[in-house]
Amino acid sequence: MNRFGGNQDGGSSRLFSEDTISLPPPQRTGGLSVEEALFNRRSRRTYGDRPLERTELGQLLWAAQGVTDRRGAYRTAPSAGALYPLELSVTIGADAVESLGAGVYRYSPVGHELERVQSGDVRKQLRTAALDQDIVELAPISIIVCAVDERTTQKYGQRGASRYVPMEAGHAGQNIYLQAESLGLSTVSVGAFDDERVRDILGAPPTRRPLYIFPVGPRV
Repeated sequence: MNRFGGNQDGGSSRLFSEDTISLPPPQRTGGLSVEEALFNRRSRRTYGDRPLERTELGQLLWAAQGVTDRRGAYRTAPSAGALYPLELSVTIGADAVESLGAGVYRYSPVGHELERVQSGDVRKQLRTAALDQDIVELAPISIIVCAVDERTTQKYGQRGASRYVPMEAGHAGQNIYLQAESLGLSTVSVGAFDDERVRDILGAPPTRRPLYIFPVGPRV
C-alpha cells in the first residue's frame, strides 16, 4: 500500500487518508458560452490577491475529470477504453483557498472531494521543480495532471502511453483552460519540469507520470 492507496500497478488509487474534504456540487450552467470561452481563452500568467473560493476550485477539478453520470462511467474528458488513467493533485498555498489549509491534495472524481496528502505550502519547492518558473510559486494553487499509464497500456500496449494518455491529458487541460475562462480566472499550462521532483513533492509513487502543471489564480 502506498500513500495514494492500492497497489503501484495502477489498481485502486484512493488515498489512504482520514482527511477527506467535500467540495460544493459542480455547476452545470454558466454565464459564458462555449464559443465565448474559446474566443477569449488565453495563457494568463498574472494573478490577483484574493483567495479562490472552494466552489471555484471544485469547478476546475470537475471540469478536468469530473463524473457526469450516476454510474460513474463517464467523465468530462474522454478516455480511450474508458480506462481513465489521469489523476489530479492540487498544491494550495497559505490562505489561498477559502477554508482550506496549505498543502498537497488529491482529487477524487467519484466522490467529488479532496483528500489531503500532506500539509504545508510547497509552492516554492514546486517552482524549483518547474525550472524556477515564478508563476508556479505566485499562483494560489497549481493543478497537477498525472497519469497512471498502466491503466491504458494493459489494453492498448505502448501506444496507450505514447499516444492515448497524452491525448487525454490534452482534453483535460483544455477543459481547465475553458473553465478558468468561464470563471474569470487566470491559468497557463506548464510542461517544463523535473518529473521525479514533482512526484516527490506530491508524495506520489513512481507509477504516476506528471504531464502538466496548471497554476491558477484570480484574474487581475
